[in-house]
Amino acid sequence: MKFLTEFGATLASVVKILLKSRKASAPETHKPSEAMVILGNGPSLADTMERHSDWLASKELMAVNFAANTFAWEKLKPRWYVLADPHFWNKKPDENLRRLWENLKATGWAVTLYVPCPKVKATRRLLEESKVRVKGFNMTPVDGFRWFRHSAWKRGWGMPRPRNVLIPAIMLALREGFSPVMVAGADHSWTRTLSVDDQNRVVTIQPHFYEDNNTERERVASVYSGVHLHNVLESLTIAFRSYHLIADYARKRGADVINITPGSFIDAFPRRQL
Repeated sequence: MKFLTEFGATLASVVKILLKSRKASAPETHKPSEAMVILGNGPSLADTMERHSDWLASKELMAVNFAANTFAWEKLKPRWYVLADPHFWNKKPDENLRRLWENLKATGWAVTLYVPCPKVKATRRLLEESKVRVKGFNMTPVDGFRWFRHSAWKRGWGMPRPRNVLIPAIMLALREGFSPVMVAGADHSWTRTLSVDDQNRVVTIQPHFYEDNNTERERVASVYSGVHLHNVLESLTIAFRSYHLIADYARKRGADVINITPGSFIDAFPRRQL
Protein backbone atom coordinates (compact mmCIF):
# COMPACT_ATOMS: atom_id res chain seq x y z
CA MET A 1 0.00 0.00 0.00
CA LYS A 2 2.84 2.38 0.88
CA PHE A 3 4.55 1.59 -2.43
CA LEU A 4 1.41 2.42 -4.41
CA THR A 5 0.90 5.66 -2.47
CA GLU A 6 4.48 6.78 -3.06
CA PHE A 7 4.34 5.67 -6.70
CA GLY A 8 1.23 7.78 -7.26
CA ALA A 9 2.80 10.77 -5.47
CA THR A 10 5.93 10.41 -7.60
CA LEU A 11 3.94 10.41 -10.85
CA ALA A 12 1.93 13.43 -9.69
CA SER A 13 5.15 15.25 -8.81
CA VAL A 14 6.66 14.50 -12.23
CA VAL A 15 3.61 16.08 -13.87
CA LYS A 16 3.82 19.14 -11.59
CA ILE A 17 7.52 19.57 -12.35
CA LEU A 18 6.90 19.37 -16.11
CA LEU A 19 4.03 21.86 -15.94
CA LYS A 20 5.20 24.32 -13.28
CA SER A 21 8.96 24.19 -12.76
CA ARG A 22 11.43 26.28 -14.70
CA LYS A 23 15.20 26.40 -14.77
CA ALA A 24 16.27 27.49 -11.29
CA SER A 25 19.29 29.73 -10.72
CA ALA A 26 22.52 27.84 -10.12
CA PRO A 27 23.98 27.90 -6.61
CA GLU A 28 27.10 29.92 -5.91
CA THR A 29 30.42 28.62 -4.58
CA HIS A 30 31.06 28.87 -0.84
CA LYS A 31 33.72 27.80 1.59
CA PRO A 32 33.27 24.28 2.97
CA SER A 33 31.16 24.22 6.14
CA GLU A 34 30.25 27.91 5.92
CA ALA A 35 27.43 28.70 8.36
CA MET A 36 24.20 30.48 7.48
CA VAL A 37 21.67 31.98 9.88
CA ILE A 38 18.11 32.40 8.61
CA LEU A 39 16.33 35.27 10.33
CA GLY A 40 12.69 34.35 10.76
CA ASN A 41 10.23 37.05 11.77
CA GLY A 42 9.11 35.52 15.07
CA PRO A 43 9.06 37.63 18.26
CA SER A 44 12.10 35.87 19.77
CA LEU A 45 14.35 37.41 17.10
CA ALA A 46 14.29 40.76 18.92
CA ASP A 47 15.91 39.20 22.00
CA THR A 48 18.36 37.20 19.87
CA MET A 49 19.50 40.37 18.11
CA GLU A 50 19.83 42.28 21.36
CA ARG A 51 21.87 39.61 23.13
CA HIS A 52 23.87 38.16 20.23
CA SER A 53 24.26 40.95 17.65
CA ASP A 54 28.05 40.51 17.38
CA TRP A 55 27.67 36.78 16.81
CA LEU A 56 25.02 37.35 14.15
CA ALA A 57 27.19 39.94 12.42
CA SER A 58 29.92 37.30 12.00
CA LYS A 59 27.61 34.95 10.02
CA GLU A 60 26.07 34.84 6.59
CA LEU A 61 22.49 36.03 7.13
CA MET A 62 19.30 35.38 5.18
CA ALA A 63 16.23 37.60 5.70
CA VAL A 64 12.64 36.97 4.63
CA ASN A 65 9.37 38.78 3.92
CA PHE A 66 9.20 42.38 5.19
CA ALA A 67 12.60 42.34 6.91
CA ALA A 68 13.84 45.25 4.76
CA ASN A 69 11.16 47.44 6.38
CA THR A 70 12.49 46.80 9.90
CA PHE A 71 15.29 48.13 12.07
CA ALA A 72 17.09 44.79 11.65
CA TRP A 73 17.83 45.44 7.97
CA GLU A 74 20.38 48.23 8.38
CA LYS A 75 21.61 46.84 11.68
CA LEU A 76 22.50 43.33 10.48
CA LYS A 77 22.87 43.88 6.71
CA PRO A 78 21.83 40.40 5.51
CA ARG A 79 23.33 39.42 2.16
CA TRP A 80 20.59 36.92 1.34
CA TYR A 81 16.85 37.45 1.05
CA VAL A 82 13.84 35.28 0.18
CA LEU A 83 10.39 36.37 -0.97
CA ALA A 84 7.80 33.71 -1.75
CA ASP A 85 4.26 34.99 -1.15
CA PRO A 86 2.47 36.28 -4.31
CA HIS A 87 1.38 39.29 -2.22
CA PHE A 88 4.80 40.89 -2.74
CA TRP A 89 3.96 41.43 -6.41
CA ASN A 90 0.44 42.70 -5.78
CA LYS A 91 -0.28 45.73 -7.97
CA LYS A 92 -2.91 47.15 -5.62
CA PRO A 93 -1.80 50.20 -3.60
CA ASP A 94 0.01 49.01 -0.48
CA GLU A 95 2.28 51.26 1.56
CA ASN A 96 4.20 48.34 3.07
CA LEU A 97 5.01 46.92 -0.36
CA ARG A 98 6.06 50.32 -1.69
CA ARG A 99 8.44 50.74 1.25
CA LEU A 100 9.81 47.22 0.82
CA TRP A 101 10.80 47.70 -2.81
CA GLU A 102 12.16 51.18 -2.13
CA ASN A 103 14.27 49.91 0.76
CA LEU A 104 15.60 47.00 -1.26
CA LYS A 105 16.44 49.25 -4.19
CA ALA A 106 18.28 51.67 -1.87
CA THR A 107 20.29 48.94 -0.14
CA GLY A 108 23.94 49.93 0.08
CA TRP A 109 25.47 46.43 0.09
CA ALA A 110 25.32 43.45 -2.27
CA VAL A 111 22.24 41.28 -1.72
CA THR A 112 21.13 38.06 -3.41
CA LEU A 113 17.34 38.03 -3.56
CA TYR A 114 15.59 34.73 -4.25
CA VAL A 115 12.08 34.90 -5.73
CA PRO A 116 9.86 32.30 -7.45
CA CYS A 117 10.99 31.75 -11.05
CA PRO A 118 7.86 33.33 -12.63
CA LYS A 119 8.58 36.56 -10.69
CA VAL A 120 12.24 37.00 -11.69
CA LYS A 121 11.70 39.37 -14.63
CA ALA A 122 9.19 41.55 -12.77
CA THR A 123 11.51 41.74 -9.75
CA ARG A 124 14.49 42.73 -11.86
CA ARG A 125 12.46 45.58 -13.32
CA LEU A 126 11.52 46.74 -9.82
CA LEU A 127 15.16 46.67 -8.71
CA GLU A 128 16.91 48.09 -11.76
CA GLU A 129 20.20 49.86 -11.04
CA SER A 130 20.34 48.49 -7.51
CA LYS A 131 22.89 46.28 -5.74
CA VAL A 132 20.37 43.44 -5.50
CA ARG A 133 21.02 40.34 -7.58
CA VAL A 134 17.79 38.48 -8.35
CA LYS A 135 17.76 34.67 -8.58
CA GLY A 136 14.87 32.29 -9.21
CA PHE A 137 13.70 29.16 -7.41
CA ASN A 138 10.86 26.68 -7.89
CA MET A 139 8.15 26.40 -5.26
CA THR A 140 6.73 23.27 -6.90
CA PRO A 141 5.73 20.80 -4.17
CA VAL A 142 7.56 17.52 -4.86
CA ASP A 143 6.66 14.31 -3.06
CA GLY A 144 6.96 10.59 -3.70
CA PHE A 145 9.77 8.08 -3.33
CA ARG A 146 12.54 9.34 -1.08
CA TRP A 147 15.24 8.93 -3.75
CA PHE A 148 13.11 10.81 -6.27
CA ARG A 149 12.18 13.77 -4.10
CA HIS A 150 15.73 14.17 -2.82
CA SER A 151 17.06 14.16 -6.38
CA ALA A 152 14.44 16.69 -7.50
CA TRP A 153 15.08 18.98 -4.53
CA LYS A 154 18.85 18.89 -5.10
CA ARG A 155 18.34 19.96 -8.71
CA GLY A 156 16.07 22.82 -7.69
CA TRP A 157 13.01 21.41 -9.45
CA GLY A 158 10.91 21.83 -6.31
CA MET A 159 10.82 21.32 -2.56
CA PRO A 160 8.66 20.00 0.28
CA ARG A 161 5.27 21.69 0.31
CA PRO A 162 6.19 25.36 0.98
CA ARG A 163 3.44 26.43 3.38
CA ASN A 164 5.54 29.34 4.67
CA VAL A 165 8.65 31.23 3.63
CA LEU A 166 10.96 29.45 6.09
CA ILE A 167 10.65 26.21 4.09
CA PRO A 168 12.10 27.63 0.83
CA ALA A 169 14.61 29.66 2.85
CA ILE A 170 16.08 26.53 4.45
CA MET A 171 16.02 24.62 1.17
CA LEU A 172 17.78 27.45 -0.68
CA ALA A 173 20.45 27.73 2.02
CA LEU A 174 21.10 23.99 1.73
CA ARG A 175 21.18 24.16 -2.07
CA GLU A 176 23.69 26.99 -1.86
CA GLY A 177 25.91 24.64 0.13
CA PHE A 178 25.74 26.26 3.56
CA SER A 179 26.17 24.09 6.64
CA PRO A 180 25.21 24.38 9.36
CA VAL A 181 22.01 26.24 8.51
CA MET A 182 20.80 27.82 11.75
CA VAL A 183 17.24 29.04 12.15
CA ALA A 184 16.50 32.04 14.40
CA GLY A 185 13.18 33.77 15.02
CA ALA A 186 11.23 30.64 14.06
CA ASP A 187 8.87 30.61 17.05
CA HIS A 188 5.98 29.00 15.13
CA SER A 189 3.91 29.19 18.32
CA TRP A 190 0.71 30.14 16.50
CA THR A 191 -1.44 27.59 18.30
CA ARG A 192 -1.04 29.65 21.47
CA THR A 193 -2.89 32.55 19.86
CA LEU A 194 -5.35 30.55 17.74
CA SER A 195 -9.04 30.81 18.69
CA VAL A 196 -12.57 31.02 17.32
CA ASP A 197 -14.86 33.92 18.27
CA ASP A 198 -18.62 33.85 18.92
CA GLN A 199 -19.33 34.55 15.24
CA ASN A 200 -17.38 31.38 14.28
CA ARG A 201 -14.55 33.45 12.86
CA VAL A 202 -11.06 32.04 13.19
CA VAL A 203 -8.77 34.45 15.03
CA THR A 204 -5.08 33.86 14.52
CA ILE A 205 -2.48 36.29 15.86
CA GLN A 206 0.97 35.89 14.32
CA PRO A 207 3.32 38.20 16.22
CA HIS A 208 6.62 39.34 14.73
CA PHE A 209 9.80 40.74 16.26
CA TYR A 210 8.60 44.11 14.95
CA GLU A 211 5.14 45.64 15.33
CA ASP A 212 2.84 45.33 12.33
CA ASN A 213 1.11 48.54 11.24
CA ASN A 214 -2.64 48.79 10.68
CA THR A 215 -2.31 48.14 6.94
CA GLU A 216 -0.62 44.79 7.46
CA ARG A 217 -2.98 43.77 10.26
CA GLU A 218 -5.97 44.51 8.04
CA ARG A 219 -4.42 42.56 5.16
CA VAL A 220 -3.81 39.49 7.33
CA ALA A 221 -7.36 39.70 8.69
CA SER A 222 -8.73 39.78 5.14
CA VAL A 223 -6.62 36.75 4.18
CA TYR A 224 -8.14 34.75 7.02
CA SER A 225 -11.69 35.93 6.32
CA GLY A 226 -13.75 32.85 5.50
CA VAL A 227 -10.98 30.47 6.55
CA HIS A 228 -12.12 27.67 8.86
CA LEU A 229 -10.27 26.17 11.80
CA HIS A 230 -9.63 22.88 10.03
CA ASN A 231 -8.01 24.81 7.14
CA VAL A 232 -5.61 26.51 9.54
CA LEU A 233 -4.75 23.30 11.38
CA GLU A 234 -4.22 21.43 8.11
CA SER A 235 -1.87 24.17 6.92
CA LEU A 236 0.12 23.97 10.16
CA THR A 237 0.33 20.19 9.85
CA ILE A 238 1.74 20.46 6.34
CA ALA A 239 4.35 22.99 7.44
CA PHE A 240 5.58 21.01 10.44
CA ARG A 241 5.69 17.82 8.33
CA SER A 242 7.78 19.64 5.72
CA TYR A 243 10.39 20.45 8.36
CA HIS A 244 10.80 16.75 9.13
CA LEU A 245 11.24 16.03 5.42
CA ILE A 246 13.88 18.78 5.27
CA ALA A 247 15.69 17.33 8.31
CA ASP A 248 15.86 13.93 6.62
CA TYR A 249 17.08 15.51 3.38
CA ALA A 250 19.78 17.51 5.17
CA ARG A 251 21.08 14.41 6.96
CA LYS A 252 21.18 12.52 3.67
CA ARG A 253 23.39 15.16 2.07
CA GLY A 254 25.62 15.53 5.15
CA ALA A 255 24.41 18.99 6.15
CA ASP A 256 23.12 20.28 9.48
CA VAL A 257 20.00 22.32 10.15
CA ILE A 258 19.95 23.64 13.72
CA ASN A 259 17.15 25.46 15.50
CA ILE A 260 18.52 28.28 17.67
CA THR A 261 15.07 29.76 18.40
CA PRO A 262 14.21 29.70 22.14
CA GLY A 263 10.81 28.11 22.73
CA SER A 264 10.29 27.18 19.08
CA PHE A 265 7.47 24.76 18.27
CA ILE A 266 9.46 23.18 15.41
CA ASP A 267 10.34 19.67 16.57
CA ALA A 268 12.28 18.49 13.50
CA PHE A 269 15.75 19.99 14.00
CA PRO A 270 18.27 19.64 16.81
CA ARG A 271 18.40 22.61 19.20
CA ARG A 272 21.27 24.82 20.24
CA GLN A 273 21.30 27.64 22.78
CA LEU A 274 23.39 30.67 21.91
